[in-house]
Amino acid sequence: MRIAVTGSSGLIGTALRLRLSADGHQLFRLVRRPPVESGEIGWDPVRGEIDPGALDGLDAVINLAGAGIGDRRWTRRRRALIRDSRLQGTATISRAIAATASPPPVLLSASAVGYYGDTGATQVDESGPCGDGFLAQLCADWEAATEPARAAGARVATLRTGLVLAPNGGMMSRLRPLFAIGAGSRLGSGRQYWPWISLLDELEAIRFLLEHDVAGPVNLTGPVPVTNAEFTRMLGAILRRPTLLAVPAFVLRAVLGEFADEGVLISQRVLPTALRDAGFAHTHATLADALRWATLG
Repeated sequence: MRIAVTGSSGLIGTALRLRLSADGHQLFRLVRRPPVESGEIGWDPVRGEIDPGALDGLDAVINLAGAGIGDRRWTRRRRALIRDSRLQGTATISRAIAATASPPPVLLSASAVGYYGDTGATQVDESGPCGDGFLAQLCADWEAATEPARAAGARVATLRTGLVLAPNGGMMSRLRPLFAIGAGSRLGSGRQYWPWISLLDELEAIRFLLEHDVAGPVNLTGPVPVTNAEFTRMLGAILRRPTLLAVPAFVLRAVLGEFADEGVLISQRVLPTALRDAGFAHTHATLADALRWATLG
């Protein structure tokens, strides 16, 4: 397949690019500078500029572009960047697909489980409603920005990704050093559900969706979400380190600001129903499997 990818330098994008290349696919990277290498396509998502001809005849576009959500405190400027980097990029890609003479028939576009807001202990799947808060509204608008591509006839799947567990980078790069020195801690009450997925299953799910006729929202999460307390105990057990500490919610709010409530203390018991119904099988079906892979190799 001939596939264009945005956000190809991020955690998921870098690994996906290597995986798809190894599969024999021809990849085209969208870059925000003048192209200097074969297979690069220049674009300016802020200005909404891309040559529609660059997408002509491609088999698929995978849109992963967006500024990091949890790596900095949410100032007003940061919130605007988080939002604009997703909506502007997705709208630019979708309009370009719609304007292409021979448009790519598939668009896989990133979203997040933040769509559901705080669901408490209630299980939710793709049929669940949009929640409240900045991230929920962001995800709803992010997904809506794909409408031009959908209206032009593309099969659009929006990838509602959970917490990605990877050997290098992402959340595990922050947690592993803390747990290694015995500072692994339950966060807040620990009763909030965390919808995890291994990076390997994230990649496999995207590859699966390239080839299977699945459209609409798709939760990219593991089959069994667990509470933060369970996550903490399990990671500590795998690393053979104590997990006796707890970080109170007020401390997290003082350090992380708004992100604490929407990214750490929020509870999301999200199930990957669309993937399961389509026949996808997780390699890491339990959190223990995913954590061992992400920490021990």
